This record gives sequence, structure tokens and C-alpha cells, in this order.
Amino acid sequence: MNSLKTRISRYMSYLLRHNPEGLEMDEEGFVDIKQLLQKLKEKFPNINESIIRDIVEKSERKRFEIRDGRIRALYGHSIPVKIRLKEDRKVKTLYHGTTPQAAEKILKTGIKPMRRRWVHLSPTIEIARIIGLRRTPNPVILEIDAEKARRNGIKFYKATNEVYLTSYIPPNYIKRIIAQNPQEDKKDDRKTGALAGI
Repeated sequence: MNSLKTRISRYMSYLLRHNPEGLEMDEEGFVDIKQLLQKLKEKFPNINESIIRDIVEKSERKRFEIRDGRIRALYGHSIPVKIRLKEDRKVKTLYHGTTPQAAEKILKTGIKPMRRRWVHLSPTIEIARIIGLRRTPNPVILEIDAEKARRNGIKFYKATNEVYLTSYIPPNYIKRIIAQNPQEDKKDDRKTGALAGI
């Protein structure tokens, strides 16, 4: 995605996840795509609907959904929306990429949604690493024992092929793994979140 489309995508995310700024949004987070287009034109005068659709189709993490002429963000909201998510009862392991400083806190207190409505998790080490690289050049990858957590009542939802959501992960289901490079073998310090240090 080129730099202009990246900026448009970020503004779309801001509007659809955090601040609709006058857009008529329903309880499931949908707004009319033509209404969104008019709002985007305030910052990007040359934008058209085909550009919006191209951004949606080519988004690597499938951030948006278009349905019947309406568009919404699929995850990442800080505003209350009712997105119907299907629980995944089969996923066994998930990952979370973060900064060394945040990892130290997470291993003591767990993963919390913070300003978002959900905790975001990744299905692979590599995806978690890419997300972690947005915040730090040396991300720490945390492994979540989703199977054990699910047995104890924690639910996981598959938002897209690359994003899983849950409400909170306690530290006893988390451990730190060493995987700075996707080609490296996965190494494990075998310490649970309740005991591990960084």
C-alpha cells in the first residue's frame, strides 16, 4: 500500500474505531460508505469510492468490512459497538508482540485491553513479531496457552485470519519466548508468566 493509501487507511481506522466525527454509525459499527467518502474528502479531496474499496480489499490484516454499501472496522474499537464474533473453541496457542518494558508488566499482571475494548492476539510468532516491530525494534514475543485458558472459562474470538480477540489474559497463561527472527528456531525460557522475569 502506498503512502497516500496508508494515510487514508489510518484516518479510516480513526473514524470507524474511535471517533466517527458526525458519521451516522449503527450499533454494529457500520456507516454508509458514501457518507464516509464525503468525510474523507475533507482531508483527501481526490479520493473516490474505488480507492476506499481497494484499501479494504488489500488490507493485510483485514481491518475493514464492506457490506450492502456500508463499511465498518472489524476490530480495534474504543467506542462501544456490537460486532457479532464467533467463538473459536479449537485454537490452542496464540501470540502477542510487545515492547520489553510492556512485557515485564504483562508477565506480572496479564494482557489487558487498555484503551481498546479487546485484547488483540496473533495466530503465529511472525505476525506477532511484525506487530511488535511497530512499537520497538526488538519486540518480545509472548506465548498464550489458549487451550488451558479456554478450559478455565476464557473465550477467544477470531476476528480475521490474523487477529484473535479476548477480554483479558491472566499472567499464568503467558510465557515469554525468544524469537527475534522468523527463521530462528523457537526457544522457550519455560517460565510461566507468574514466575518469569525479563
